[in-house]
Amino acid sequence: MDQTVLARLATLKAMSVRDLKAEWEKLFGSAAPNNSRTFLEMRIAYRIQELTYGGPDRETRRMLDLLADEVEVVARRKNQIADPRNPVVGTRLIREWDGVEQTVIVLKDGFNWQGRKFKSLSAVARAITGTRWNGYRFFGLRGRKREEA
Repeated sequence: MDQTVLARLATLKAMSVRDLKAEWEKLFGSAAPNNSRTFLEMRIAYRIQELTYGGPDRETRRMLDLLADEVEVVARRKNQIADPRNPVVGTRLIREWDGVEQTVIVLKDGFNWQGRKFKSLSAVARAITGTRWNGYRFFGLRGRKREEA
């Protein structure tokens, strides 16, 4: 990382909230949204790096938008995110919950549980348990570990 960027990031810790808000206005061209020191430091640090090295590419921004829509249960987009953790279509995921075996079938565009179609494994896990779960964790699916270099 560039020494100039590192120096700028290091100075954020020593700034007062008033100074952070002034830095915000300089970098964003608008008033700071709140007085949270942690928020201002983190967001300004990101902005400094973004301006120096560039922000996320178009494909990354698209993926983030799709993820945000999925989290907020917005069905504005026709494209569904293809998660690399998803098993092959037709795979049966079996999990015992409260003494009852639960079976989910992986579909091309979602998951089938008890004849009902779900867009995500998390939605299936929520239907089964009544609480929020990470669906991949609930069904024991893990992403591949990064290969050591």
